[in-house]
Amino acid sequence: METLAIRVKIGDREYPMRVKPEDEAKIRHAGKLINEKMRKYKAEFGLDDATDLLAMVAFDCMVESLETNEVNAEDSEHIQRSLSHISALLTKAV
Repeated sequence: METLAIRVKIGDREYPMRVKPEDEAKIRHAGKLINEKMRKYKAEFGLDDATDLLAMVAFDCMVESLETNEVNAEDSEHIQRSLSHISALLTKAV
């Protein structure tokens, strides 16, 4: 499979990556969001240390991921209950 060689700048460093062409925009967008969060934390907390800023961004992203997973699990359970209810109604109708 063909990959692209790109560089993504995060903080004050550039990271070389090989990505699938269809993933390039998503990866560049992720880099942009990380940089935006780093700038936000730098302004909010007055931090200059890139390691501290990246750790805060990683922590924030993990919390968001856990919240998203929880919501997805709740949605899946709701969908499963709805499908079971519909299946029961269809069984009674037949």
